[in-house]
This record gives sequence, C-alpha cells and structure tokens, in this order.
Amino acid sequence: MAWTPCLVKSFSRESLGGNENCRLHKGWAPFNGTIGISKLGEIDLAFLACYSLGMYVAGHLGDTLDLRLFLTTGMSGSGIFVALFGMGYFLNIPVFGFHLGMQMIAGLFQATGWPSVVAVIGNWFGRGKRGLIMGIWNAHTLVGNKSGSLLAASVLDYGWGWCFIVPASNLEAVPDDEEANMKKGFMVNGKIKTISRIGSVSRTSIGIIEACMIPGVIPFALCFFLSKLVAYTFLYWLPFYLTETEIGGEYVSVKSAGNLSTLFDVGGIVGGILAGYISDKLNARATTAAGFMSFAIPAMLLYRKYGSISNNVNIALMMVAGLFINGPYALITTAVSANLGTHSSLRGNSRALATVTTIIDGTGSVGAAFGPLLTGFLSTKGWDAVC
Repeated sequence: MAWTPCLVKSFSRESLGGNENCRLHKGWAPFNGTIGISKLGEIDLAFLACYSLGMYVAGHLGDTLDLRLFLTTGMSGSGIFVALFGMGYFLNIPVFGFHLGMQMIAGLFQATGWPSVVAVIGNWFGRGKRGLIMGIWNAHTLVGNKSGSLLAASVLDYGWGWCFIVPASNLEAVPDDEEANMKKGFMVNGKIKTISRIGSVSRTSIGIIEACMIPGVIPFALCFFLSKLVAYTFLYWLPFYLTETEIGGEYVSVKSAGNLSTLFDVGGIVGGILAGYISDKLNARATTAAGFMSFAIPAMLLYRKYGSISNNVNIALMMVAGLFINGPYALITTAVSANLGTHSSLRGNSRALATVTTIIDGTGSVGAAFGPLLTGFLSTKGWDAVC
C-alpha cells in the first residue's frame, strides 16, 4: 500500500505541469480539490492505524492457531479488500467512506502477515545465526515495496484502479505445494512414526501483558517506534521530495524520482545484512541497533544539505542514509523479536514468538502512521523543518 501516496502526489505535480490552480480542481473525487492530498493522508493514517491495532490481536492468534490457515486467510482477505479499493474507480464510487473502509479492513487483514512469518522463520535458526540470516531474509520487504511501486506505476496510465487490483491479485496467487498435505516421518525405537505439519496442532500462548514483561520487549518496542517512523517517512515521501527538489540544478521527472528512490532501499538491504552480521559477531543486538541509529542522524542531515549538489552525490548520500536507517529497522523486527520470543524467562514456552513480534512491530506501526502525517504538516514549512 505504500506506493499509493507517493504516486498520487508526484503524478499530480508532473501531469498538471506544476500549475497550482489546475492541480486543485483536477483529479478523481473524493481526492480532488483543495483537500485532496489531505484525504489521501487520512486514508494512509487509517490504514496504518488499523494495521497497528490489528497487529496486537494477530500475534496472540498466530501463537494459538494453525499458522498456515491463519496466514492464508489474512493474505487472501487483504488482497480482496485492496482490490475492492481499486474497484471504486471502475464502479465510479466517489464516496470517501467507501475507500476509507476498504483500507481499514485491508489493514486489519494485513496485520496477520508479519507476526506469522517471523514466528515460522524464528523457529528455524538458532540465536547465534539469526542476525545475518534474518537480515538477508528481511530484504524481501524492501524488494516488495519497490516492486509494488514499479508494478503500480506500470499500469497507472490505464486508470489508478489498476494500481490496486494488479498488486492485490498477487496476494491471491498461491504456489502449488506438493508437500502441503503430506505427513513427515521420523524414527522412534526403530519404527517410523508420522506427524502432521507444524501448525496443525492445538497450541497455547502467553498473553500480551505477560509478553511485555519479558526483559527488553518494551525498550525495543519504543526504539522500533522511532525507527519505523523515520523509515516510513522516507518510504512515503522520498519520491515526492525528489520531484520537488533541484538536483544538480534540475528537477527530476516522476519516473526518475521513483527509480532514484529505489536506491534508498538498496542501501537499506545492505544495512539490514550488515547490522545482522555485526550483531551476530558481537552478540550485542542492542549496541548494534543503537550505533546504527546514532549514525542515521548525521546521514539524514548530510543528505538534506548536500544531496542537491549532483545526481551522483544524491545517490551516494541516499544509500548511506538507507543503510543506517533500515539497518536497525531490519534487525529489531526480525532477529531481536525472535530472540525475545524465545527468551530464557519463558522457561521453555516457545509459543511467544508471534506475540512478541506483534508488540514490537505493532508499536512501530504507530510510528509509521505518525511519521508521514507529521511530515505532511511540517512540509508546509519547508523541507528543512522535516529534516
């Protein structure tokens, strides 16, 4: 869903040639007029708010229910309601409440995804190797963000509804897993026994309050609040910022801005892997995350001050900023969550992975909702105020 605001903001600027009066009156109801961008901001806020609230419930359910069915239902439901949002264009439904409702429900369904996949991956690897392995694995989130942007941009000329319907169809595509219904065998006293796939048995989990009592959960959740706030501000606003800022004395096109912003995520992929590797070697997740976040501050200031010198300087500073911003983001939401979900204080209770993940990522999602909203307000005072 992150591609929507940046495409709409940037596309309106280029297609209307920067003419303010024209820009205010063209568009598609209810997102046209003087408050069109404001309504898009409300849509973004509602989606992320429902996503973060749903996350707290989803984690507990993920530790209790069959993960395969839970995840399948969540992703399928998300795809349906994202597609329905796009159908509003073709069915000519210029009703703000309809689009708001579709996004809110989609946010609730999407909340099932992250706690479930972290719970699965976290059980596959030991504590000492999780940083690097999960740092590499987490690259799929950044690749997915930009793939969604490129996919949406490729069909934008056919009507903005396709920007939602085409990506949503990918959520409904399920691979044909020949082993899905097979039983696994193992030897006990020389005899082959069979068990069903993991996730098909009844499970019990700890509660959210109990999970909050695990040492480190609350501090890392608050840290992730700030990390995700900054990361999602870049995700939502970077393409628009690039179209509004002179780089080497020229303004870039919407298409160029979209391609250029991809390099921020390239730096983020490197940062996630590097943070995971360093944290494994030092056996110090907190120190690694704190170090990366400390370097992120001067990286952002340098990007704002010197990023407009030339295209090459902009790319280099953007990738450095992406490295330090997304490095701790990837580390906390994967390896740290998995380690806390298998903390020694649980005394062998492994049914806490999804619950712990949901507390950390849910708190971070509140920051993700607040960051772009705050940026929209501060941007009216100039980009220096945003930085």
